[in-house]
Amino acid sequence: MNLSQFNNILRQVFLLPVAALLVVAGALYFQISGANATVNLIQNSDARISQATLVAKLVVDEESGLRGYATTGDLRFFQPFTDAESHVQEEIQKLDDLAGDDAGQKHDINELRERYQTWHDGFALPVIGQVRGGGKASDVELNLHGKRLMDDVRRDLNDIIQKAEENRERRIVQWHQQVHTMLLVLLFLALGMGVLIGLFTRNRLHSVSAAYRQSLEILGRRAEELFQSEQELRTTLDSIGDGVITCDAEGRVQMMNPVARELTGWSQSDAGGQPLDKVFHIINEATRETVETPVAKVMRLNRIVGRADHTMLIRRDGTELNIADSGAPIRDKKGETIGIVLVFRDITMERKTQDALIANEKLAVAGRLAATIAHEIHNPLDSVCNLLYLMRNGATKEESGQFMDMAEQELARVTQISRAMLGLYRESKAPVVVDLKEMLQEILLLMERRLIDLEVTVSADMPKSVSVAAFPAELRQVFTNLITNAAEAASPGGEVKVSITPQAAGVDDTGQKLQAGATVTIADNGGGVADDIRPHLFQPFFTTKGERGTGLGLWVSRGIINKHGGTISLTSDTRQAAHGTVVSVFLATNPTINAGGD
Repeated sequence: MNLSQFNNILRQVFLLPVAALLVVAGALYFQISGANATVNLIQNSDARISQATLVAKLVVDEESGLRGYATTGDLRFFQPFTDAESHVQEEIQKLDDLAGDDAGQKHDINELRERYQTWHDGFALPVIGQVRGGGKASDVELNLHGKRLMDDVRRDLNDIIQKAEENRERRIVQWHQQVHTMLLVLLFLALGMGVLIGLFTRNRLHSVSAAYRQSLEILGRRAEELFQSEQELRTTLDSIGDGVITCDAEGRVQMMNPVARELTGWSQSDAGGQPLDKVFHIINEATRETVETPVAKVMRLNRIVGRADHTMLIRRDGTELNIADSGAPIRDKKGETIGIVLVFRDITMERKTQDALIANEKLAVAGRLAATIAHEIHNPLDSVCNLLYLMRNGATKEESGQFMDMAEQELARVTQISRAMLGLYRESKAPVVVDLKEMLQEILLLMERRLIDLEVTVSADMPKSVSVAAFPAELRQVFTNLITNAAEAASPGGEVKVSITPQAAGVDDTGQKLQAGATVTIADNGGGVADDIRPHLFQPFFTTKGERGTGLGLWVSRGIINKHGGTISLTSDTRQAAHGTVVSVFLATNPTINAGGD
């Protein structure tokens, strides 16, 4: 018997009980539906009895109130008549609605309605009119006539209640018969289906048993083949270039290939049965502390695991090797972990090569850092030149003092820039509150001569002060770079627009949460940036200025803005009708400072 045939038998054994249950469920559903219909009829009969009883009560209240009023002439006795009269017709109509499509019941209810109306119009109203006119309603014949009319009403109500009770009793008997029939049907179905399933399952089990005996014979032959395969596997493991150690579920060494024996310094006979952490002793290269073995980690996570970098193996003779290792569970057919296989290799030479590459990278970073410092110090020094120019050209003593203070600030900023670049990976100081409007106005003032030389007109739209928490020297560096780039792009006769747009906390149209802060926009009407160049603008050492640029300004600016938890974006248009570039910088009022920059 092949797997397909066995699966077919399993499907048959599974589907037959399912089909039997569906048949039983169908029969049960049919019987329960009938019983529910009968219960609904019983409930309808109960409702008609209750409604008829209510009508009878109202009629009695009406008659009692009329008699009390006719006898005494006191309106207080007339109140029950008034209360009942306002509801009788409504309740009779409800009783008629409960009758549904039963013509006999509707006939009885219509007869009740007519006789009640006859009593009401032919007896009650005349008596009420006579009493209200000051007369007496003690005439025997008149009262006997009213009694006969009321007796007819009561007789009709009693007939309605009696018929409803008879229907109810008949339907209760019918419901009991349905329940009894349902139990018998379920009993016979259960017995029949049980016998059918038993016979069918017995037949299928005979087939499986025969196939099992045949499978045992096949397994006997394959056991020998498996032994030969195991010998081939051992040969393969001995040929693998990585160290391989297998352990049982308790983490005791079972087998080691030659590479593993060579790397650990343990022989197979000495290592067999030993705990893995004794044979495979690993530590963290930096802390020199013993780390969790792959076996323990695999047992804890129950999956394939890899060891983190900086793992060292202490060989039996005490020498050390840098290794890379991984562990995987060995599972049985039930998915239970019965052992662990550990694979590791010597990466000592790889680590030495990697350290050399890192050293070369550090040299490259140092060169890039030096170029960045040279570029960024140029802007503050240019500002100092502008201030000296202003002081030489007619500045008052008071203005000269202010310009001298600003020059000292710019020279201090040179120091801050160099310290910031040299301390790129050091912990930053706490940010302070910065007025963006005041900062941008100072930058524009310091760049006034440069802007005049470039023949660029600058307009500012800064309606009110906006404060953010930031590092002022770094923000000054960013906006100086951006304004300089915009002025140079605008070319002589061009225009640069600097604006601040406050943003309140809330939610935008897409449902995204907005932070409180402000967006600083610097726009120029230059020729724009081509689409193929735009993706590279924020990359280090990429410049469109040729020999005049270093390609570091936007890269450094983005790092500073990212450090402040903000965003910087650039849009540009090269069309003749609407050319220009817009750089937008968003800064949150209370940002989460990212000490790592970008």
